Amino acid sequence: MNTINELQKPTPAFIGASWLALLIGVCTYLIGLWNAGMELNEKGYYFTILMYGLFSAVSLQKTVRDRLENIKVTNLYLGLAWFSLVLSIALLVIGLWNAGSIELSEKGFYAISFVMALFASVAVQKNVRDVARYKQLEAEQELVYPETIPATYTSYESAPTQ
Repeated sequence: MNTINELQKPTPAFIGASWLALLIGVCTYLIGLWNAGMELNEKGYYFTILMYGLFSAVSLQKTVRDRLENIKVTNLYLGLAWFSLVLSIALLVIGLWNAGSIELSEKGFYAISFVMALFASVAVQKNVRDVARYKQLEAEQELVYPETIPATYTSYESAPTQ
């Protein structure tokens, strides 16, 4: 991706939808934890899994994207990112499987809001990176091809106004 023409800027609708999905996923998970009738240490466990899952999903997305853009990433870090994501999902599944005090519908609620938050965090991170890259390429292109000052004028002369 060398030019601005090769990069598609995410639409405001997609950016907004990604942020909204992340907000909905995280908020529903946290509201469910707040209202749950479980011990505080159990709530802490599920909260930590959410935070770990969000971090690992974003880290994996960044690592994969770095490799696609030929930015050096070690195999060790890529493996750790994959392991972290799989581990966070496994810890949630194991925790929900063994939670005898939680109804099956509540378990599904936690699982779906967790997955929604992970997916949305990847989309948000992708959008943030794409917009930053687009702005960088836009600035570079503006420096190379300034459209506001005609080539016949130097920087200390003023261009005629119309």
